[in-house]
Amino acid sequence: MERIISNQNARVKAWAKLATKKGRQENHTYLLDGLHLVEEAVKAGAKFHAIMATEKQMADYLPNVPHGVPAFEISEEVAKHIAGTNTPQGIFAEISLPEKTFDPSYVHDGAWLLLDKIQDPGNVGTLVRTADAAGFKGVVLGAGTADAFAPKVVRAMQGSQFHLEVLNGDLSEWVAALTANNLPVYGSQLNEKAKSYRDVEPSTQFGLIVGNEGQGMSAELAEKTTANLYIPIQGQAESLNVAIAGGILMFSLALGN
Repeated sequence: MERIISNQNARVKAWAKLATKKGRQENHTYLLDGLHLVEEAVKAGAKFHAIMATEKQMADYLPNVPHGVPAFEISEEVAKHIAGTNTPQGIFAEISLPEKTFDPSYVHDGAWLLLDKIQDPGNVGTLVRTADAAGFKGVVLGAGTADAFAPKVVRAMQGSQFHLEVLNGDLSEWVAALTANNLPVYGSQLNEKAKSYRDVEPSTQFGLIVGNEGQGMSAELAEKTTANLYIPIQGQAESLNVAIAGGILMFSLALGN
């Protein structure tokens, strides 16, 4: 097993570049940071390119490294460098980005979350994780939404990308396709003229759009939905965090979870 102690090592530089969208696109891979994510990737049958761990972590995990996957022991400093944090768990994996294409015209069932220009990585990751918990079939990231495989999003998803579809797509095309296939599509709006989410019958088949943290869902999409929903606020807060609002709507609409 190769031991790497320098941040100037060519492999380390390549792993560090996976923190950027350009680096991920060039290599067609992304980085997992932490034992839980590595184990989720193993269970999901993800394609591994490398496993990297500090001495202690490698000693504990080496018997579980998938057959044929290159393993590298790295120093604590290298771990901090590729993680971009001062407190990494000390075990990482480089795995392939998903390469599937998805035509929404073939979608005839399931609950689908559509993200319209959600920019905060933590919100994107939390929404994907919540969609997983609520039994959704997939999440579609529209233009202007944070990259699903950026490090902060990956940490926030906590492995949920292995449990449901996580796709990039044109949300206008998705709304048109879902409605053409008789799946209602609901938008979320901070507008009391919209329909209360409590008045919607729970289902297993629908689309739900949540919009940008500051601007909300685009007017163009709002005009194309089956109905736009609002969450009544009882206290003095002006609005809810988009991930919290999305969670309330997802669990309420998906068969009243």
